[in-house]
Amino acid sequence: MRVLVAMSGGVDSSVAAVLLHKAGYEVIGLTMKTWSYESADLPRKKHTGCCNLDDINDARAVGVMYGFPHYVLDLREEFGQAVIDHFVSEYLAGRTPNPCILCNTYIKWDALLRRARQIGCEKIATGHYARIAESEGRRFIRQAIDLTKDQSYVLWGLSQEVLAQTIFPLGDKLKSETRQLASEWGLIRVAEKKDSYEICFVPEGDYRAFLEKKAPEKLAQLAGGPIVHIDGRVVGKHAGYPFYTIGQRRNLPALGTPHYVVDIHPESNTLVIGPAEALQKTHLRMREVNWQKYPSLPYEGYPATVKIRYLDPGHPAKLYTLPEGGIEVRFEEPVRAITPGQAAVAYEGDDLIVGGWIA
Repeated sequence: MRVLVAMSGGVDSSVAAVLLHKAGYEVIGLTMKTWSYESADLPRKKHTGCCNLDDINDARAVGVMYGFPHYVLDLREEFGQAVIDHFVSEYLAGRTPNPCILCNTYIKWDALLRRARQIGCEKIATGHYARIAESEGRRFIRQAIDLTKDQSYVLWGLSQEVLAQTIFPLGDKLKSETRQLASEWGLIRVAEKKDSYEICFVPEGDYRAFLEKKAPEKLAQLAGGPIVHIDGRVVGKHAGYPFYTIGQRRNLPALGTPHYVVDIHPESNTLVIGPAEALQKTHLRMREVNWQKYPSLPYEGYPATVKIRYLDPGHPAKLYTLPEGGIEVRFEEPVRAITPGQAAVAYEGDDLIVGGWIA
């Protein structure tokens, strides 16, 4: 069976490719260039994350070592339109986006599937730590064996068609096993390479500088809007609400006790702040949901564990359908800093039930 493997140049995708090669698959490696580091004006040593020349060369070296072809696919135009433009527009709308989920759902898998069909590959594969299970004719994401590296949260958007053609070779492995295999197989350049947690197109994690570069005029118009306490008092002026996220404490007026951003109102250019207890919420609404384990909610009030961010341990909740579509999540206990624009993902044990954007 011929399989197209997404290779970022890191240890995970490199080991995934070699695992499939050793298992007898006809492997073709593909590195997707989604971002140009040259445009970030960073010195070479600051080029972290994916898409830089060193990572492309590392991926190609694995293919050379094991005798399978490797290609580079330029997706910068598609990525710019679907991910970067969305990233900027979400912040300007007062939400906090998660570009990695958007990239996985609409860019990487779409590109992989299109190229796979063109070159006769029956499957696609990545180095994500997740598993795919099947029940009653439906495929769905299941959390990885290594819960410290589980990436199921960013994969909720994958469709049934995509899941039917996808392989996750690392879903049943610990990260330590992956690094050990890389060392044993002589993948020296990637064996101890650090994991990247940055947004690839936001060098050094400075999203504010990125926004200033992309939308300077709009941000200048927003600067100086009111900061309002939850009791109604105007207590200061903000630098532009896109520079703030729910739960943020930095760059707020000193009021004697810690205060945090609890709400953002873009229509009035207003930032709302309050004490820590004001961040506690009991429910959220999910939009643009994608069903995984079930085609719809089995019944109203269905119990689940819901994560509201990648490193969230999860919270017991019940799920309800909304008349206008989407899901309402009602938590058993209040949850801190629910952030519109991020994703909410519901699990039943290790199984992913449904995911969507927090509205």
